[in-house]
Amino acid sequence: MKAYVFPGQGAQFTGMGKDLYDANPKAKELFERANEILGFRITDVMFEGTADELKQTNVTQPAVFLHSVVTALCAEEFTPDMVAGHSLGEFSALVACGALNFEDALNLVAKRAAAMQKACEMNPSTMAAILGLSDEDVEKVCEGVEGVVAANYNCPGQLVISGSKEGIEAACEAAKEAGAKRALPLPVGGAFHSPLMEPAREELQKAIVETTLNTPKCPIYQNVNAQPQTDPSVIKENLIAQLTAPVKWTQTVQAMITDGAAEFIECGPGKVLSGLVKKVDRKMPVSSL
Repeated sequence: MKAYVFPGQGAQFTGMGKDLYDANPKAKELFERANEILGFRITDVMFEGTADELKQTNVTQPAVFLHSVVTALCAEEFTPDMVAGHSLGEFSALVACGALNFEDALNLVAKRAAAMQKACEMNPSTMAAILGLSDEDVEKVCEGVEGVVAANYNCPGQLVISGSKEGIEAACEAAKEAGAKRALPLPVGGAFHSPLMEPAREELQKAIVETTLNTPKCPIYQNVNAQPQTDPSVIKENLIAQLTAPVKWTQTVQAMITDGAAEFIECGPGKVLSGLVKKVDRKMPVSSL
């Protein structure tokens, strides 16, 4: 069985998608439609913008989404047996499996980016990657620091934590004392996948509730519980919960393998997820579209 996986924020790079735009008329049409929907030429930033311009949340999220979705929709062969996306990538996965249409998903991604940016400005906060500790040990560190939570279970030995700037600083020190190989503050705008994103969750909830979701062509394994889902109403609930809940990526990959995934194909910019899959199961074949 083929498992297609879609990356999240952080996978962007200057020039992303230009080869698709130039070579494929369908891709060009989708990119130009995105420019219309967003109200600015995101393709200009994607193809020629600086790294700093691409880092802006209102650009990064739609850009990564676009690259991933256009890659999937324009592929010569795209026959997923199961899909999953890391954080933002869940929206790309929903388009790829037919649960969301392109326009609705892009509108949701743009609203999500704006809502998250606003939440970041309301509560100055950040994230850090803890390397070389078990998930349980990192969870204990978080329990000992007020306002810090586990945010991204990326792979065994790599867990990203989220919270206030002071809390993350204290948690990094505590993690090192507990034996972490490294505790790295991340260059992000806020505490994603934590209770500090509650204002963004409330703002996005209304938009998701009002958006039509179809039954997907194959199961989507969602971030909040790492379980396969095909019921549109449950998919919506999980999508709303995702902003303040941790991304259970390690558990998602493990569940997909348990359910028969024999190959993982990364769809979108970069190869971050391919590396994470290999850290879950080093024998698993991985490739990119």
